[in-house]
Amino acid sequence: MMDRGDSMAAAAPTAKARGALCGLGAAALFGVSAPLAKLLLPQTGPVVLAGLFYLGGGLGLAAAGLTRRARQDGREAGLQVADWSYLLGIIVLGGIVGPVLMMYGLGRVSGVAGSLLLNLEAPFTMGLAVLLFREHLGLRGILAAALVLGGAFALGYAPGEFQAQSIGVLAIAGACLSWAIDNNLTQRLSLRDPIVVVRIKALGAGTFTLGLALAMGEKLPRADVLLPALLVGSASYGVSILLDMYALRILGAAREAAFFATAPFMGAVAAIPLLGESPGPAHVLSAMAMGIGVFLLVRERHGHLHAHEEMEHDHAHVHDEHHRHEHDASESPGEPHAHPHRHVALVHDHPHVPDLHHRHRH
Repeated sequence: MMDRGDSMAAAAPTAKARGALCGLGAAALFGVSAPLAKLLLPQTGPVVLAGLFYLGGGLGLAAAGLTRRARQDGREAGLQVADWSYLLGIIVLGGIVGPVLMMYGLGRVSGVAGSLLLNLEAPFTMGLAVLLFREHLGLRGILAAALVLGGAFALGYAPGEFQAQSIGVLAIAGACLSWAIDNNLTQRLSLRDPIVVVRIKALGAGTFTLGLALAMGEKLPRADVLLPALLVGSASYGVSILLDMYALRILGAAREAAFFATAPFMGAVAAIPLLGESPGPAHVLSAMAMGIGVFLLVRERHGHLHAHEEMEHDHAHVHDEHHRHEHDASESPGEPHAHPHRHVALVHDHPHVPDLHHRHRH
């Protein structure tokens, strides 16, 4: 018969694989938005298009929320008053400041320089996660992340084409820092209902960005452009950010950033049939480096004796080793379910990732 330690050891790789699939799925959906945006941009403005993408993501998740409300009741934790400061930061930094700085910066650097500089989001996210938010990334994880990032840089590098104004570089670096903070703040909210969090972010950012675009003089596109833009946003911004939030919940921000860094490669692959582009040596080199990096991340195993402090919070959970508590008649009997519960102090040893239950010193 399998004991608790064995069952937790078996569950950890399964959770990690699920987190990896969410991270890679989020990267694929976001990456394909780049070539699709190139098809739509000649018929609309860049800031309008960014607003429509976010708005499409929010509207899609709003529709999904209506269909799942009854069957999901009690399975995810709702937002608390203390969460709104994080949520405001996510909307402002990730949905408004980041895109605006990116648009400003991309107009002042070459295409190659912009592609390379946008890869700063991953190392910024990892640095903040490790230095400020107590995530652990061992040597194997660092090597894996470096391979993925190296593949992303190789994809966009072309000798002699790196041209940039310093103000453009600073603007894109600022955008990447904004998104890195957004990723880490989102990870702090990853125990809340992901659909609710992403819906509020996307609707808030989309409404503001679209209003900003109209104030700048950009016009709404025709219906034959407007509807496809909303549909792309529903998948590439709505579903993508939702999957990314699940990856943040399971894996932590540092590892999520490494998986999401594959987005440029996903976009380059999608551009082959969509834009008629041809793959080159950089695509092969990028695929090899990223493939090895992703394999190492999925195979990474981290376990040691660690202590859990006593705490009380509310999130979706099942009754595993970390969740041993009684229920009253008003609480949902099915699993997973969400309700306020208390964790007793616990010291044990099992494989784990730096989710919000495993933030400890090493």
